[in-house]
Amino acid sequence: MSATLIADRYRLEGRLGSGGMSTVHLAFDERLERLVAVKLLAEHLADDPAFVSRFQREALAAARLIHENIVQVFDSGLDEDTDQHFIVMEYIEGQSCAEILRARGWLPTDEALPIIVAACAGLDYAHRKGVVHRDVKPGNIMRGNDHRVKIADFGIAKATEQSSITQAGSVLGTAAYLAPEQGRGEEAGPPADIYALGVVTYQLLSGRLPFEGASLTELALKQQQGRPAPLDTIVAGVSPELSSAVAVALRIAPQLRYPTAVEMGRALQDGAKGIRPGAGSAIVPPLPGAVGAAPTVVAGGEETRISPAVAARAPRAGPPRRPPAQAQPGRGEPARRQPGAPARNDTARVLAVIAGIVVVAVIAAVLILSLGGGGNSVSLQNGWSSSAPTAVEQMQSLVANNQQ
Repeated sequence: MSATLIADRYRLEGRLGSGGMSTVHLAFDERLERLVAVKLLAEHLADDPAFVSRFQREALAAARLIHENIVQVFDSGLDEDTDQHFIVMEYIEGQSCAEILRARGWLPTDEALPIIVAACAGLDYAHRKGVVHRDVKPGNIMRGNDHRVKIADFGIAKATEQSSITQAGSVLGTAAYLAPEQGRGEEAGPPADIYALGVVTYQLLSGRLPFEGASLTELALKQQQGRPAPLDTIVAGVSPELSSAVAVALRIAPQLRYPTAVEMGRALQDGAKGIRPGAGSAIVPPLPGAVGAAPTVVAGGEETRISPAVAARAPRAGPPRRPPAQAQPGRGEPARRQPGAPARNDTARVLAVIAGIVVVAVIAAVLILSLGGGGNSVSLQNGWSSSAPTAVEQMQSLVANNQQ
């Protein structure tokens, strides 16, 4: 196979990986004298017009995506000598996130977040170009030896302005990373990619998937019946704010996830700094055009629907707090933690106000009793103002009158 030439130009030198639709080979471009990756459509699918069409559409969709966080497509076509459809892509010397997970199990926050934030930037660019990846998973996120991150294999990407090429009810992609709407056979849009990247984020930080099932049906049931364990309760190095930021990407309803992938990246960065999702007000707006969808407040990992009027008056956040100490990588799973104490609230202020009222009442009672002895009569006012300043003035007047 090493001597095989594709399009009289690309000399195959070894297999890099394979999937259900294709195999990827390391190749040498004899014209430009550089290493490239060549994807060949699986032979048993070459006679299927639907798969050929999907494969060609991949090349057209991916070729127009030129971004520093997306693997670039250089060439595509049909090799007449071998009768194989091919796509020529940029070769990334490094590891996929799947290989990193196999080797290390998980990543600390300061190493995982740059990978995810870069992937968010690449996805956001693709979405703005009308392309949905639909197969975001660790194996399709590459980190080069130079630490540059690129999304690879828009193998089942679909330009959103074009008609669907997927049969009704069929599901593409890896089940564990499928958004709930994909599991139901519905159309996959940008929110599906955001959900999948949320799953990847959860897995990189904890070494486990948020939902696991033996079948797609079991997985879908678990998604609908409950939320995954908050990351801050199972990983010592993850702050509650970062845990909440990841949870937004994993929401069941697409319109309640981040409106764009770049906003997801910002929220994750803020979460690592101790800032909750929503840039202060903790409000994550719905997708544009989502009629009747109210903003959502994230508090302690829980979602609360609020009215737009209340959202508009939400206060700004104070300074970010220092995130907890980062867990150090080691053998096995990351350090675990027990669920922490409840977040601080306004109880102290309420108790202070009540104590103040009690003190004033006690002073007034003592004063009245002391003045009531020795035959002196105490003059009391029948009505007291509900205004605090006015009530104070009335109390002072009462004391003065009874001291005469």
